[in-house]
Amino acid sequence: MTLQEGRPTNTQGRAQKELEAYDFLDALGVSYQRIDHAAANTMEVCAEIDAALGATICKNLFLCNRQCTDFYLLMMPGDKVFKTKDLSHQLGTARLSFGAPEKMEEYLHTLPGSASVLGLMHDGEQRVQLVIDREVLEGEFVGAHPLVNTSSIRIATRDLIERIIPAMGHDYRVVELVRYES
Repeated sequence: MTLQEGRPTNTQGRAQKELEAYDFLDALGVSYQRIDHAAANTMEVCAEIDAALGATICKNLFLCNRQCTDFYLLMMPGDKVFKTKDLSHQLGTARLSFGAPEKMEEYLHTLPGSASVLGLMHDGEQRVQLVIDREVLEGEFVGAHPLVNTSSIRIATRDLIERIIPAMGHDYRVVELVRYES
């Protein structure tokens, strides 16, 4: 795995949604580094990518309330345990569960395993609320998938907060999830 600057020069065989993610970042003038890799379907696989990227890839969870009327994208450190009751309480909502893959694809243009904050660029109606664990904001860089799980990018946390999220027309809410001892 080699850390490369910006978008790939050869785009043959790349998914259109991946290229759209790069187009979005490039249009904003946001600097990013990229690593191409085999499909990263678990956080364990992401550990090696994290080391090469020099940023922690966030666990991105697509969630919904019991009635499936409110949707959330939770960004949290990959090594942190997620407990729905903790987040439900902080958000003041009924029990949370994972949102349907069909809704994730409709709202974020991606599928489970490839969820990313960059998917919010497709959510012009703000149907998905962005929720970020405070620990994510404490790092210098954030790692994310460009809507496919065969590449990962590193962007400055400051760019995420000050440029990327506002450009997508979204706001975010900060939560503090408990770090449980294993």
